[in-house]
This record gives sequence, C-alpha cells and structure tokens, in this order.
Amino acid sequence: MSTSNRKYKDSVFVDLFSEDEKAKENFLSLYNALHGTHLPLSSPVENIRLENVMYMNIINDVSCLVDGKIIVLAEHQSTINENMPLRFLEYIARLYEKLQAPTDRYLRKLSKIPTPEFYVFYNGTEDYPETTVLKLSDAFITKPEQVPLELMVQVFNINTDKANKVLAACKPLEEYSLFVEEVRRQTQLDPENGFTNAVKICIEKGILKEYLQRKSREVINMLVAEYDYDTDIAVQREESLRIGIQQGFSDGSYQKALETAKLMKGMNYPINDICTISGLSVEEIKAL
Repeated sequence: MSTSNRKYKDSVFVDLFSEDEKAKENFLSLYNALHGTHLPLSSPVENIRLENVMYMNIINDVSCLVDGKIIVLAEHQSTINENMPLRFLEYIARLYEKLQAPTDRYLRKLSKIPTPEFYVFYNGTEDYPETTVLKLSDAFITKPEQVPLELMVQVFNINTDKANKVLAACKPLEEYSLFVEEVRRQTQLDPENGFTNAVKICIEKGILKEYLQRKSREVINMLVAEYDYDTDIAVQREESLRIGIQQGFSDGSYQKALETAKLMKGMNYPINDICTISGLSVEEIKAL
C-alpha cells in the first residue's frame, strides 16, 4: 500500500497499517471497526502520509484516502499529548495542499475536499479512559459562543485491560496491542534481549505470527528506533523544563526561591520538601 519515499524510520504500528504487504487488509479492518462498515479488500485505499510532520525522527502516523475521507491515525505509547488537535490541524492543512491543485482554491465553484477524521490509539502505562475526545477549541485563549474553528481527535485506549470495542472488531489492532504488552513485559525482565524475546514469544502464542515470522529482524530494528525516540523525547522534555525554570529564575523569582528555601531551612523542613516547594537543588539549599 506504500507510495511514500522512506527517509525516516517507521514504527511497527505504521508498518502494520501503512507499509507492510498486508497493510491495506489491516487498514481496512481497522476502518471497518471504527465505522461499522464492511468495505471489501478491493476498495481503493491511497496512502497519502506526509514525511516528518507529526514527529521528528520516527514516522508514527498513518494517513489514507478512502471512501471519500482522509483518515489520519497516530499512536501514543507515552503520555497523551493534549496538543494533538493543533498538530493534526497543521497536518491536514499540508495534506489538502498536497491533494488539491493550486488553482482549485481560486475557482468560483465550490471545490469539494475529502472529509477528515483523526484518531489516536493510546497503549501507554498510565491510566487513561477507554475513549475520549480532544478538541482544538480547548486550547483557545478566549471562547466565543460560536467556535469559528474546531478539530476533534478521538482517542482510544487500546490496552487490552480496557476491553475497548474497537479491539474486538479489529483483529490486527488487538494483536498489535498484545504484542506491545509483551514487548513491555519482556524488556522489563531482560532489557538487553527483551525485543528479541518478545518477538519469539508472540510467534509461539500466535500473536501477529505471520507478520513477525516474515519480518522479525525489521521489527526488532523498528522497536529499537522507537525506544531511542521515546528516550530522546523524555530528554527534550526534561531539558525544556530546566530551561523554563532558569528563565523563570532570571526574572527575579530565583531570589524569592532562595528566600523561601532559607526560611524553610530555618524551620527545619526536610530538604526534599524544600526542593519541591522552592524548585532549588539539594546543593543550592545546603549552601544557604
């Protein structure tokens, strides 16, 4: 089903539903599960995914043109990003630019465009509702009575303990969720060989068996890339937080933090509590 030029590493999720030789079959299974339809395998599906838009180093989104709709899918194995509606807005705008002829927007007659739908599949470890909707308007500084622009993202928690209905209706997604859980379990037991062990165990259990037998080495490489990506994001978030604290301190609040810490230290508060409240490090507090 792939028509894109790969410049960045795909995730297993993307490979299953966009790139693999059986991706069209998997994607239509998911589409039918989301819509309660029965589109046959002969239905036209066009991969229109953009490169390096949703993420920086790894491709973790799927976008396809099917049944007069643009279906955009993304996966989250970490905390849900509540800015996804804005990111999807930027994404869909670029897709429309790609799909429309430049002259169409200047025609007097209405130029029809495919209806967009946005989905996020969450399989992280933090507790999250079975289903929820993220809205672009939730980010607006002021909210008029009539919202001039809206974009809604449906979020499905696909962890198997949530018993999400979409899993029961889509076998590839259910098996993918079981695979992710096995990967998580095996990497905790054996960080060095966890990916390889998870692939072997899933083959033995019949989870994505045919897919994993064909592409075990590629899957392991994709898992390594995903792990590296998640690590990079965690480091970037920590760095952003540190910079934010430093910028906050630069406007005079650092002196206030020192005064607060000094007062708390004089009242014999535990150092950990002083760190939490003041934002200062243990070394800075000890030096007071």
